[in-house]
Amino acid sequence: MRRRSLLAAAATTTLAAGCGAPTVTTSDSLRGRITYGVWDVYQMKAMRKAAKEFERTHPGTTVDVQLTPNATYWTKLRTACSGGSAPDVFWLNGPNFGLYADAGQLLPLDTEGADAVFDPGDFPADMTKLYRWKGTQYGAPKDFDTIALWFNKELFDRAKVDYPDGSWTWQDMINNAQRLTDRKRGTYGIAAPVRSQENYYDSIAQAGGWVISKDRTKSGYADPKTMEGLKLWVDLIHRYRASPTLQQLTDTDPTQMFQAGKLAMGWEASYNAATFWADPELRAKIDVAPLPRGRHRASILHGLANVIYARTKYPALAREFVRFMSGKSASLIQAKYGTAIPARNGTQKPWTDGMPKFDLQVHLDAVDYSVPYPISTNTAAWAHKELQMLARAWSGNESLDSATRSLTKAMDKLLAQEGKARS
Repeated sequence: MRRRSLLAAAATTTLAAGCGAPTVTTSDSLRGRITYGVWDVYQMKAMRKAAKEFERTHPGTTVDVQLTPNATYWTKLRTACSGGSAPDVFWLNGPNFGLYADAGQLLPLDTEGADAVFDPGDFPADMTKLYRWKGTQYGAPKDFDTIALWFNKELFDRAKVDYPDGSWTWQDMINNAQRLTDRKRGTYGIAAPVRSQENYYDSIAQAGGWVISKDRTKSGYADPKTMEGLKLWVDLIHRYRASPTLQQLTDTDPTQMFQAGKLAMGWEASYNAATFWADPELRAKIDVAPLPRGRHRASILHGLANVIYARTKYPALAREFVRFMSGKSASLIQAKYGTAIPARNGTQKPWTDGMPKFDLQVHLDAVDYSVPYPISTNTAAWAHKELQMLARAWSGNESLDSATRSLTKAMDKLLAQEGKARS
């Protein structure tokens, strides 16, 4: 995954609560220097451009955009937050949000009245809810991503298979993935990796299943409909033989396999569009369609938020910067550079216009039937078990029934521990 890794091993440990930290002197001035922590090198041009525009429109201010690669971002952020030295404003994603919000490391954001940092009505409702914790808003949506079916037109043409469209069902995808598989050429119809956001979370929702209960206390992996959503991927490998094996998908990233022309189809996130577009040869061969329908149509909605460190020395200035980053001007800057879809409604057109050969409206339309990314206080802890235990079924070393029984037990135990910690 080029732009972000959703899970972080560092997040599986306890984060020190902000309330136990040393007192810091703060300033209510709208002048001064603040730091902005980000992790994606591909977004640096857009973030620096937006920061410069903020400085231009707010004389006397400086925004230092600090890049930390995703591989070390979470470890450094945890240490910095606990030690009182985190960036004034920084990025958070859904799986790590609960840990920081629950530990009191984030500053609440007003969404009503004269002091409102942003208007929730300007953003997809599920994105706003994703960054609300125990009734308090802590994150301002920055960008979002949805999942769609990317396909290689050249491989479809060679196999004389019609391109996918919004009418496709799971069975259409299965049937055509088998037709598109050509082992002599080393190509497969589709990839079935153990990927949550891009694969089985979507199919679980499409089957009518669930990952975690609304009150974040129970695992949904014992639900027959959840099992149905998982079985799709296991069957694509072992029953239909239309996907590479888990070992092959572990040895070579499936997105890279798609880029290399070894996969006819892949369920991919919108943030990969810019990478695909950057390769002129690949650009001419591929396009995108809606995900096939199961019992329902669904696509996982995720995205980043700008949050403010609870112990920033410049809370007023930090709020003003987040307010600016949530506005139309900064959102259009982000859209123009094409790396991410801005979360603010009505600012996505430059993103689609910048890659005209792709039907990127598919990713925007997916918001209408999207399902929010499932999280709890410490998402990374149970998500690690999820990947570990489901991989046993994907590999064929354990039945799906057995793997999900083990996962349900482990996940329920971890969620119970979260509940005890909260009480």
